[in-house]
Amino acid sequence: MTDALSAPGVALRPDPLIALRRMALAVKPPQVTAALPGGFATKRKGHGLEVADLREYVAGDDIRHLDRGTTARTGRLHIRQFQEERDRVTLLVPDFRPAMLWGVRRAFRSVAAAEALALIGWNVIESGGRVGLMTLGQGPPVIVPPAGRVRGMLKLIGGLVRAHEAALAGMAAGQGQDQHLDLALSRADRLVPAGSEIVIASGFDAPGAALADRLNALGRRRLPRLVMVTDGQGLPRGVYPIVTRDGQRLRVTLGGRAGNRGSVAALVQNVVGHPALVLDAGADIETTARSIAAAFPAERVA
Repeated sequence: MTDALSAPGVALRPDPLIALRRMALAVKPPQVTAALPGGFATKRKGHGLEVADLREYVAGDDIRHLDRGTTARTGRLHIRQFQEERDRVTLLVPDFRPAMLWGVRRAFRSVAAAEALALIGWNVIESGGRVGLMTLGQGPPVIVPPAGRVRGMLKLIGGLVRAHEAALAGMAAGQGQDQHLDLALSRADRLVPAGSEIVIASGFDAPGAALADRLNALGRRRLPRLVMVTDGQGLPRGVYPIVTRDGQRLRVTLGGRAGNRGSVAALVQNVVGHPALVLDAGADIETTARSIAAAFPAERVA
């Protein structure tokens, strides 16, 4: 890899992504604690999907929660008590296609996408969930099965770094054709179970005609969440000509959001009918972390 492709903001390194754990914790909302002395975080009984306990029926209990098996065995009515489902599975999907491999200020959009997903991943891990990875790029995707704890996040970061290095190498070799995003996402639903969250970080360039249908299909049994990574927001809005090192001429739309940085609500944009959190690749990492903490509350990433 050339020196230019190894520069900060261009190359993706594991150490800064690991260090984002501290940043994610620093801006994370406080965890809900038990209503008992000591303040330890606990699972709360409620109407989730996981059975917390079985007990005999008491007048006033919801008859819909009868446990038929236990009732039949004992001859006495028994009720199921449920607890909140904390073991959430989140699939992180960074877009490393050629359209993401550029930036005009702090970092490439691809690097900013990886940073944003790393922040989300650390939040999920710290909340007791599991994270997996499926990268989008020129070649075969890098896939890391969902896993929990710090070890699972470190494996995911390794996958991010490998995929980004392959994307930069492909760009240097002149492989500059973007696969449509709708096709690239075709296998995402097969990697995580129903009820999981799928977070896609992309510029949503070359979306493909079926992207709306693809996201709607994912949304039937999973929760797709979109992060739009932009750059050039401090420039006047317009179409700018760009010439790549190999002489290819591109036209990129930049600018137009410099006045809206103070409000999280102003940083949401519609992508084929789905809301997307807009992040500026040129913004500092603390600003990105705060935007993510506001848009991905603890009860969703847990």
